[in-house]
Amino acid sequence: MSASDRGTAGLRGFVRSLGHSPGLGRLLAVRLTSQITDGVFQAALFASILFNPERHADPLAVAGGLAVLLLPYSVIGPFAGALLDHWDRRHVLMYANVIRGVLIALVALAIATGATDTVVLIGALAVTGASRFVASGLSASLPHVAHRDVIVATNALFTTLGAGMLAVGAGIAAVLRAIFGPDNTGSALTTLGGVVIALIAATLAHGFGRLQLGPDEPDDPGRSALHAVTVGLLHGVRAVANSRTVSAALSAIGAHRLVFGVNTLMLLVLSKNAGLGDGLAGVSVVAGFTAGGAFLAAVVTPYSVDRFGRRPTLITALLVGAVAELSLLTFNAIVFCVSAFVLGLIGQVAKLCGDVAMQVDIGDAVRGQVFSVQDAVFNIAYVGSVTLAALAIPPDGRSHWLLILGTAVYLVGAIVVRFLHTPPYPQHHPVTDDRIEANGRQS
Repeated sequence: MSASDRGTAGLRGFVRSLGHSPGLGRLLAVRLTSQITDGVFQAALFASILFNPERHADPLAVAGGLAVLLLPYSVIGPFAGALLDHWDRRHVLMYANVIRGVLIALVALAIATGATDTVVLIGALAVTGASRFVASGLSASLPHVAHRDVIVATNALFTTLGAGMLAVGAGIAAVLRAIFGPDNTGSALTTLGGVVIALIAATLAHGFGRLQLGPDEPDDPGRSALHAVTVGLLHGVRAVANSRTVSAALSAIGAHRLVFGVNTLMLLVLSKNAGLGDGLAGVSVVAGFTAGGAFLAAVVTPYSVDRFGRRPTLITALLVGAVAELSLLTFNAIVFCVSAFVLGLIGQVAKLCGDVAMQVDIGDAVRGQVFSVQDAVFNIAYVGSVTLAALAIPPDGRSHWLLILGTAVYLVGAIVVRFLHTPPYPQHHPVTDDRIEANGRQS
């Protein structure tokens, strides 16, 4: 079958899933509104701290503070993720969005009253935790409304549109900021925009049928929610250890996040010292190229996985990442932009392959816990590498040995995937097309 035939078949499959399962469209709507909420909140928070005339925070200090604040959720997340496999995921998505709206309102109140950056960032941590809970719930729910043969393409579409909605959210925040002003009161009112959209996401989630998103059979049926939380980390890690494909995918994601953390701090230091572009403008340009690579991954990944399989796709991505990382040794602005595009591409390829592995190769009863383990790997690897870079990076940001170390991390990641990832023989077929169509008829 040619590439065009495969693409056409994938599109037909997605349209068939959309037609037979109204839940797929509703889940996409929840995903998009949730991402807009994140975009509004993140942009409003960033602007209220860095570009607020009533505050005088150093960008590097704020970046370090946000990175450190990710650690508590990374520890709590795998336990909380157990609730995705114990409670009706429809209720989780609904109430998590309501709670997120309340927390955003509290952060807005802290900004309006001139609370310290520490208080605001602690509030941001709580909002981030609720957001990640929603994201894990959406990913764990997808196999219940998407046909198995289009899961890769559906993930790619959801991720691409979601990234676009982050930009939309940031744009909404910019408009609100222009209306209300950049001071504490204006920043607070801008932040409140996220509350409205979070409540819209909760309303959309309320439209799903009971248990339409799973779990079909809760993990440890008959036990309490408290028990589910206490064993959440153990069950999630055990499920990952029992699936070589998921372990390999998480290894690739972890390798990329380690390198990404080092590169992020190096970029900030270089930009601060005018070593790359013009301060924050240079950071924005590089971030734009990274986002462009992530968008391309939405097109490349479904084709590559269909044509070559997940293991060759992951290995190739990591090897290409090693070459891109090595090229940064030039410390040339143009090379940085090209490499950022490539690294954005391979990072998103790894993430999409990981999502598919967890949705296809993991049983529904523990899928939420496994997605929470992924969040922990995602955040801990990032925070660990940022911390290492902060301790070792020179004042001008030009550290050749950190870039060489990053190259080595990609190569080691490729070797791990090569020997850990076996050809997929799924032990679970958690959701069949018949069940999806039955859910569609019930809706």
